[in-house]
Amino acid sequence: MLDEELLSTHLQELRRGTVVLACLLILEQPNYGYALLDLLGRRGFAVDANTLYPLLRRLEKQGLLAADWNTEESRPRKFYRTSEKGLALADVLSRDWSELDTAFRTLKGGS
Repeated sequence: MLDEELLSTHLQELRRGTVVLACLLILEQPNYGYALLDLLGRRGFAVDANTLYPLLRRLEKQGLLAADWNTEESRPRKFYRTSEKGLALADVLSRDWSELDTAFRTLKGGS
């Protein structure tokens, strides 16, 4: 049986890169941070707010996300959306993910 701490560490490492791709795909439709946090969780990508917000800022700085402030509501919110550069990266990462999935299935004797 696996040690819980060991399992947690390796699952975290495995999921770390997938959150970037998940954000790029989900944010093809503009959304704000808290709603994205909830949506990611409901779609199986549990991520902590202390991880997500720095990630969003980094992706914005890299030009992969565009952001605009919505001040029409009582509480201003920063809405993020995937930029053209981000869409191109998401396409490449999705293809690579698919190839990796195929390779893992081959290793497990699935094909």
